[in-house]
Amino acid sequence: MVVIPSLSLPQDELRRITGALCYEERLLFLLLTLRRPSVEIVYITSMPVDTAIVDYYLGFLDDPDEARTRLQMISLDDPDTRPLSAALLDRPDLLDRILDRTAGRPGGACLVPFVVSEYEERLAGLLGLPVYGPATSLAHLGSKSGGRMLAEEAGVPTARGFSDLRSLTEVEHAARALAPASKLMVKLNNSYSGLGNAIVIKDDRPLTACPTSFSAADETWTTFAEKIAERGAVIEEFVQGRPLHSPSALAMVTPGGGHGVIATHEQVLGGPNGDVYKGCVFPARPEYRAEVAACAERIAGVLAARGVVGLFGVDFFAVKTDGGYRALLCEVNLRIGGTTHPLGAAMLSTGAVYDPASGTLRCGDRAKHYVATDNCDAENLRGRTPGDVVKLVHDFGLGFDRERRTGNVLHLMGAISQYGKLGFTSIGDSAEEAAELHLRTLDALRRAV
Repeated sequence: MVVIPSLSLPQDELRRITGALCYEERLLFLLLTLRRPSVEIVYITSMPVDTAIVDYYLGFLDDPDEARTRLQMISLDDPDTRPLSAALLDRPDLLDRILDRTAGRPGGACLVPFVVSEYEERLAGLLGLPVYGPATSLAHLGSKSGGRMLAEEAGVPTARGFSDLRSLTEVEHAARALAPASKLMVKLNNSYSGLGNAIVIKDDRPLTACPTSFSAADETWTTFAEKIAERGAVIEEFVQGRPLHSPSALAMVTPGGGHGVIATHEQVLGGPNGDVYKGCVFPARPEYRAEVAACAERIAGVLAARGVVGLFGVDFFAVKTDGGYRALLCEVNLRIGGTTHPLGAAMLSTGAVYDPASGTLRCGDRAKHYVATDNCDAENLRGRTPGDVVKLVHDFGLGFDRERRTGNVLHLMGAISQYGKLGFTSIGDSAEEAAELHLRTLDALRRAV
């Protein structure tokens, strides 16, 4: 695998994420696939990954030294504001190193991107590698408007709304058509982590005069209108069910067209509007787990028929009704998302497999549960090294127990020293054990001296 975790996404939103460059480390869980002797990995980053972080992941394997011979970490040594893949295109010396590593492999090789953009496609062409991800010609299916179209084709319900809006004027007209709804959600077509959303309390005035809460702190209607014109948007009636849950399904389509759901999660959301992704809990609640999986399966079938390949996330609202819960599609993300690395870390560290019938991870006769975060902010950890924090977690008895196959798997450790931020996935044999471990770990990290 040639892993290119380039954040080829709207850069204005990316700059709002603390330690965004370190998110290139979220795919390091793939190093655990080196447990298989046939796997070789070339992992590319903008800046060098601390040796202690690489050692940490290889430490999950039986023979770390042998696995290291099948791993090549390549850094551009370039904290450029451009996406990693764009910068790599200007480095023929590094492209030659990758070609030397991948040429003539009997089992072939593939490019594994975080997201597929024109840069990743150009890289794949230069390297002569297939891409495990959707072609850019299909990228519109992962937009907010594309998601509503997919839902209609798959017979999956959505909130009442309108898509493919290309100006603030069009959004205004659509808002009036949604009357008598008084609370509306406007979403930019291409945005992520909830950072392209605005919630409007609609009255008789123009939208720009109505009370509005933008998910991004520095957003205004002036800047938002410019982005609507550039990217397009959807507007929907704000879903206000009580209780209201935000489950997500992770699905995949193989190069041969096979498709299926591989996990469901509860999203942990925060931010001013409660729509910014912070972490997840596996699995989704049993009351609607099967419904969410079934809806995601239908959407996966539509995507497979259109030629999409790769991993993708499908986010929902679960709304309580008299007859149970109803799943409403929120959005489709045709890329690796926030739930991908927790699932990968849990499966590869424990050896568990997903059981579609129950919607759980099974490791022998045990079910595995986990709680994960990307956003453990601990000011007291600033200045610490990743090695310091790995030792800290171990000394507190919060590391991974290879015998029980429970404990924490850390990630985003490159953000520790400068930002006091990291992520981790807390794995237990029950939902209660995973949740309790997660809380103990948060408390220990934030109190560490």
